[in-house]
Amino acid sequence: MTTEYAIAWDGDQAVTAIEYRLAAPLVVLAHGAGTDQRHPMVTGIASALADAGHGVMTFDYPYTEAGRRAPDRVPRLLACHRAVVAEARHRSGAPPIVAGRSMGGRMATMLAAENADIARVVCLAYPLHPAGKPDRLRIEHLASIAVPMLFFQGSRDALSRAELFDRHIRPLSNATVIDMEGADHSLRGRDWNPERVASTVVTGYEAWMRR
Repeated sequence: MTTEYAIAWDGDQAVTAIEYRLAAPLVVLAHGAGTDQRHPMVTGIASALADAGHGVMTFDYPYTEAGRRAPDRVPRLLACHRAVVAEARHRSGAPPIVAGRSMGGRMATMLAAENADIARVVCLAYPLHPAGKPDRLRIEHLASIAVPMLFFQGSRDALSRAELFDRHIRPLSNATVIDMEGADHSLRGRDWNPERVASTVVTGYEAWMRR
């Protein structure tokens, strides 16, 4: 059974969070730019992690909370995400694991680069560059992250060309990569349905946590 509550941020503003299971460390799973926390991919992964005994919560960014499609600017996304992470730390009593799909994963890495009280980072389809713009790499902050990072990477991801991912992310000493052959940026593909994605995430996450 999930628990839904509001998390205050920036004074009188608030966003909705859904807690699937309270346990430490608590995985804070952020959604991607074109979805929200109720997207089947997000709920499927969150439910699978919770069913396996892991603490997990999701949340909406301000623009999705307001019913808008266009994402907020990065400083506003980070301010909200920062407040959610602080609440997760308070509720679980331990530094959380920040996770996210696409844009949410990018925000998670940016928070971790701030040297915030974060245990680990999990990225589902990290958006290494905008679509069709491989010259605009989003890597400048990654070297500042000291905690372990886990990347689930599709081989057909249009926002993360394989040769660029292999050059800039795979060699990072604190990065573990789980390759999803045939999956695109949405973690979909001929051999990838939501159930297999969720199972792969749980299995990969648990193996990584045991290291």
